[in-house]
This record gives sequence, structure tokens and C-alpha cells, in this order.
Amino acid sequence: MSQQTTIRKLAELVNTPVEKLLEQLAEAGMSFSGPDQVVTSTEKMKLLGFLRRTHGKAEKPADDAAAPKKITLNRRKVQEVTVAAGRTKTTVNVEVRQKRTYVKPAEGETPAQEMDAERAEILRKLEESKQRNLEEQKRLAEEDKRRADQLAQQRQAEEAARAEAEAARLQAEAEAAAAAAGVVAGEDGEAARPAKPGGHHVPKPPVRKEPPRVEERPGTAAHKHKTRGSHAMVAGVEDDDSTQRFAGQLHLSAADRARRTTSRGKPKPRRHEQSRGGGGAHGFERPTAPVVRDVAIGDTITVADLAQKLALKGGDVVKALFKMGVMATITQSIDHDTAALVTEELGHNVVRAGNDDAESELLAHTEEVQGEKLPRPPVVTIMGHVDHGKTSLLDYIRRTKVATGEAGGITQHIGAYHVETPRGVISFLDTPGHAAFTAMRARGAKLTDIVVLVVAADDGVMPQTIEAVQHARAAGVPLIVAVNKVDKSDADPLRVKNELLAQEVVAEEFGGDTQFVEVSAKVGTGIDTLLDAISLQAEVLELKATYEGRATGVVIESSLDKGRGPVATVLVQQGTLKKGDYLVCGVQYGRVRALFDETGGQPGEAGPSIPVQVLGLSGVPDAGDDFVVVADERLAKDVAQQRDTKRRESRLVQSAGSRMEDIMSQLGKGDGQLVLNLVIKADVQGSVEALKHSLVALSNEMIRINIIHAGVGGITESDANSALTSKATLIGFNVRADAAARRIVEANGVDLRYFSIIYDVIDQVKQVASGLLGVEIREEIIGIAEVRDVFRSSKFGAVAGCMVVEGTVKRNKPIRVLRDSTVVFEGELESLRRFKENVDEVRNGTECGIGVKQYNDVKPGDQIECFERIEVQRTL
Repeated sequence: MSQQTTIRKLAELVNTPVEKLLEQLAEAGMSFSGPDQVVTSTEKMKLLGFLRRTHGKAEKPADDAAAPKKITLNRRKVQEVTVAAGRTKTTVNVEVRQKRTYVKPAEGETPAQEMDAERAEILRKLEESKQRNLEEQKRLAEEDKRRADQLAQQRQAEEAARAEAEAARLQAEAEAAAAAAGVVAGEDGEAARPAKPGGHHVPKPPVRKEPPRVEERPGTAAHKHKTRGSHAMVAGVEDDDSTQRFAGQLHLSAADRARRTTSRGKPKPRRHEQSRGGGGAHGFERPTAPVVRDVAIGDTITVADLAQKLALKGGDVVKALFKMGVMATITQSIDHDTAALVTEELGHNVVRAGNDDAESELLAHTEEVQGEKLPRPPVVTIMGHVDHGKTSLLDYIRRTKVATGEAGGITQHIGAYHVETPRGVISFLDTPGHAAFTAMRARGAKLTDIVVLVVAADDGVMPQTIEAVQHARAAGVPLIVAVNKVDKSDADPLRVKNELLAQEVVAEEFGGDTQFVEVSAKVGTGIDTLLDAISLQAEVLELKATYEGRATGVVIESSLDKGRGPVATVLVQQGTLKKGDYLVCGVQYGRVRALFDETGGQPGEAGPSIPVQVLGLSGVPDAGDDFVVVADERLAKDVAQQRDTKRRESRLVQSAGSRMEDIMSQLGKGDGQLVLNLVIKADVQGSVEALKHSLVALSNEMIRINIIHAGVGGITESDANSALTSKATLIGFNVRADAAARRIVEANGVDLRYFSIIYDVIDQVKQVASGLLGVEIREEIIGIAEVRDVFRSSKFGAVAGCMVVEGTVKRNKPIRVLRDSTVVFEGELESLRRFKENVDEVRNGTECGIGVKQYNDVKPGDQIECFERIEVQRTL
């Protein structure tokens, strides 16, 4: 039972004297006689509302009061640290204080909305900051211009005043000199003659104090006085002989003197002083507007390269990405859209960069050869539900036993064959029908011209049958329905036609356009009719292809053979594939070393609609990749490397640059989730894809299936080491481990399992995952007894006289006491008696006496529930 709160305890909690709290309760209309009385939650809320009204505060709803919007947590921790100083030790008290504030978001506001609002606020502030910077730059430019105009006007006024003063002084000196010359002439009686420069009676020529030439260099003297200090006092004096040449010509004006002096001036020192002075025009000007650049961005780009193209620091670009909600370091790659957004955010233009030079060259290379188109064989894909007889039907046509060689009698990869019939050559693609091979069936539907849907007459339309119809409709290819197993006693072809009507597949006899052929793969009934239907449909389609020129086509299946290396099964669509051709296939390239057909023969070439196996590639291509024959190995290698680089960059972009919203959404998830690591190796690429999708789909909130590595070929030492490092289960699907891998597996106890049927793989992984989940403890009620009366016993205390109303009450099982359907006690039985005899169990409809251990508050009408705890294995 929950602990009750008294007035005394409430006073201690709110740090208020007991007497004051009793007075406040009395004022609120609640009378209590003593501090030990119990206070209910309703009375607490009533007291809180009274106190709020008393202090003038509006009363808030209970939800708001119980859930504060902001919580501040203070933590204070004191530790003692002993510091050794020689022979003595000193104890120092270290106090650590921490303060954290948590803010509750507004009601109805999700974290994503908060992030969007925060991002919008950041963008708005960034735009306001840009506008303020532009206005500040304009204001500074206007102030600089106004200041420069004021300085120029001030300099002109000073020069004019100085020139007037100097002219007045020169005029006064000239008048004084003329007066002195007149006095001398009167005493000697001789006419005045020009004085010689060396005469001792002539004062020092005043031309030495000539001011700087205003007409030639306005404002120079002022700046010299401003920038060079005391040196400006002699800046206007030029130590040349021009002053002595015109020393006696006192009647010359200052303008004439300046004009004559200019002819023998020294321009180099003047230019030097001009460039060194601060008054002239300088070579650097402040930009009035931001520089906008055109940035070329490809599919992916690293943050460092983007910063270099923007002429910014890497930290600025990273900061802009963080403001947009993308967390990426300077070495990580980002996709084109993200790079374009951050570039436009920083005020620059984005230009799409074309980095597919090798791809363009390959496209031009393939368009060079255009030959005459001739009729080609049709490509027919056999599709349908598992075990409906697809491979057996094709086997009867080919006259070989293929299905007996498949593990479990089911097809697990695409088989490609071409058959010579009396009606011409027909290429068949046999696809698996198991639910895990959806990607294979979709790929087979895209490669084909005609889809033959095999439906068992005794089984009807199944899930994979419906899926095959959808694939054919998505690929836009005609459909022929082969109703198989008509030789069986319970066959019902009409049922198949009626069920396919629901999928909009209407037979010709019902007024539709779909051919229905009743066949039997076991006895050969209707096979000729089926081939006639295929030939008729091919004639209607008028299938043509170019036989001359370089071959192009699609990879149907690929595998890694231990003796032959990478092997790719390809379907030629245009041109002729020959031995020795160079081809590029997805991210792989190579030279055709050999061609093999389905019978093991080695044809010299393969034309359109002919499937062959190709040897000589640099690696195992992905199923569904296109292949193109090129002229030389250089172009093939360049295209393959460029595609590989793009794929790697795309993979890095997907794994890096996480958005803040994604990280916030993942917080708190996966804390109790278990992880099962797997390393998968299979014989062909299609099986690898099917296994990966099927096993990852088993994940749920309790356990996650993690594929560490999946590849084609045998299990190598590297695969065993990967499984050992990551503690993964090693799965080999139709492949085996080599000697080095087996040594690692045996020495370290790695879990290695071999399979040949995909059903077994899924079942085994489910078992392993269930073992990781462990067991779950469940409680199961086994009996209920109703208390009719209570007796007092000196030995056991209160003994309940009960009637078992449901199940069985056992002595050694735990019990619960229920009162009004509410649990009031949980414990165990102390005694279970019937007619004064101890018994182990009491069945339904029987009276008994029950003594509950350490509980004497049993009342009539209570129920005693007996239960047991069982362990249940968790499963997926």
C-alpha cells in the first residue's frame, strides 16, 4: 500500500512550522485536530489554491502545476584530494558545482517542429545580419567619401591661404629691397644695377623659402607635414641652382618662378613622395558589394573542396551546414542538393558540373555503329508460384533434367537457355518462385519480351502468381498463361481462369486478350500449343535487333567460380558478342576470354537474344547491370573506375552527414535491442540479394539482424576473420569454406552453417535470434478461492474459510489477496487445510481453510488468487 502523508511530514517537506500549517489549513476551511492526521491529495490541492488566491496569483490548471515548463537541477559535490609535498601531505577540498536547466516544449509541438522553428529563426537572423552588414558597408563608404571631400576642401583652403600670405610677404620684401636700392643710388649718384649673387651687401635670396608648387602637386606639402613630422619644415625647399639663377630677378612673380623651376624639376623623387604620401589615390579599394561566384558542383563534393571553391574557411562552411541541420566534418562528402543549398545560403550561384567525361565518350562510342535491324528470337520468361512446375515445363521443352539438379527441387537463381524448335529459336529465362526472390522475378520481367505465367490447375492462383502478374504489367510485356498439371485428377482449369479475373487477366474465350494454354509438363500435353502461342505473339511484336556492331546487353546472373574466376551470365540485346572483345559491365571491366552456352559448349560468338556465360571480367558484376563492348581496354577501365568512384562517394554520402533531426529521433531507441551479426556467402549474386532482404526483414523492436558482409564465392580466411571479429554467424549458401577458413573456425569456435535451400536459412536464423532473445517470465493464474468467513487461530492467526471457485489452489504457489478487484497483499500460503488435514492442493468447488503468511487482515468477500510463474522462450 502507498505511504500516507501526515501534517507533520508535509510541514517538514514545505519547510513550514506545524502550527502555521495548521492555521493555513483552518483558514482554507479544513479543520485538523493534531499534526499526526493524514492529509489527502485533494486537501493538498485545496490548500495550494487557497494560498495562490491569498497571494494574488491566478490558479493554474492541475496539469500545468504538476508539469513545470522549466526545471533547474543543481548538483554540488565535495571531494578531498591528498597532495604529497615532500614528507608532508596536504588535504585539499575540491568542490564541483553543476547546474543544468531542462525546458519542456510547448503542448502539441514535436521535436521536428521545434527544429524547423529554430532553423527558420536562425535563417531569419542570418538574413538580418546580412542586411545589417550591407547597410554598415554603405554607411562606411559614404562616411569615407564625405571625409575625403572635407579633407580635399580643407587642403585647398590651406593652400590658397598660404599662397596669399607668401605672395604678400614676397611683395613686401620686394618693396623693401627696392627702397634700399634707391637709397644707395642716391648716395653714389649712379643708376641702380642688378645685384650680383655673391654680393655681401645683398641679403640671402628669399627664393630659398619658396613654397611648394601648388599647380603641379596640390596637397603634397600638407601631407608631408602630416605624415613626416618635423621633416616637413624643409620639404618645400629644393637644393638646386635654379634659386641662384633667378635670385636677382625680384620682379618675377611666384607663378613665373614656379613655371621656370618646373623645367628642371626632378620627377622621380616627386613620384616617390607622391606614392609614399597618404593624400593620393591608393591601389586598394573597399568592395561596395559582396563578391558572387559561380560554383561548379558535381554529384558529390567534400566540404573542404566546397570551401576552396567558395574562397572561405572550412570552418565557415561547416558552421553553415550545422545551421542547416546537417552535421558533417570538413573531410566528409555531401550530396549535390545539400552543397547547392549551403552555397546559395552563403550568397553564391550553383552550376552543375559535368564530370562524366568517360560516360560521354562511352555513349558516343556506342552510337557510332548503327546497322540494319533484322528479326531476332523472342526472350520468354517463365514465372509463377513455387512448385507449380515452371522448371519441369521448361525441362520437357529442352529434353533435359534440370529440376533434379536443383537443391530441394526448387529453382533458386535465374536459368537462361535458348532452345531450337521447329518454329525457330526461343530463349527462355527460368525464374525462382519463392517469396524471397522478388528482385529476381522483377529483373526477369524487365529483360523479357513475353511472360509465360505457369499456374497449377490443382492449386490455383497463389501470392507469387499475383506478384508475377504485377511484374509483367509493370514491365509492359504481353502475358501467356500456361495452366499446368491438367493431367491430375483434381485439376480445375476453369478455377484458374476465374481467379485470374480478379487480377484483370481475362482469357480470350471470356472476351479478353490473354492466351490460356492447358499443358502438362509430366506427359507433354499442350506443349506444341504453347510454343505456337509464343511464336504467334512474337510475330505480332515484330522483334528486331542489329546483328552487326558492338554488342550491348544485360547481366542476368553472376557468380565466382573457384577455377574460372568471375562468371557472368549475360543476355545479348544488340550486336554480336565475340571472344576477345573488351567490355565494361557496371563497375567491372575485362576482356572476353571464353563464351559458354547452357550445355557447356563454347560458341565463337553470341547474337541478339542469346544468353551466354562470359569469363574474363575483373570482378563479379551485380545482376541487372548493363554491359557494353568497347574498342579498347583503356576506355573500359576509365568508365569502370569512374562508376566505382561515384558508387563509393554515394555510399559515403549515405553513411555520413547525418541530420540533427535524425539523430534526435534515434535517441532513446535501441537501448534494449539485441543485435545478431551475420556474414553471408552464396554461389550467385541473386541469391545474395534474396538472402539479405529476407534476413533483414526478420528484425523487430527486440532484435536487429545486421549483415556485416555479403558476397559471392567460397568462404575465405578474410570472411572467417570478419565473423570472428564481429562475433557473427557465418552462413554458406551453396558454398564451402577453404582450409585456412576452416582452421580459424575450428580454433576460435566460430558459428559456421551450410545451407542449400533458402527455407532452411530463414528458419535457422529465426532459431538463433530466438536464442539471443532469451526467456520471458509470465504469470499464469491457476486458481481463485473466495473467502466466506474468517476464523481466529492461536497458531496461525486469521484463517480464511474459502470456497475454490475456479481452477486449483496449490500450497507451494504464491498468492494475492484481492479486495474489490484490487490487490491488497501479495505473498504465500502458510497453511492449506481440508477437514483439519494439510493438503497440497484443493480443486474447484471444494471448501478449504487458508492461512496467509504474515497477513491477518483477511475479510469475508475477499478473493485469494493463486498463480505460478512460468518461463516462455521468446520468438521472432
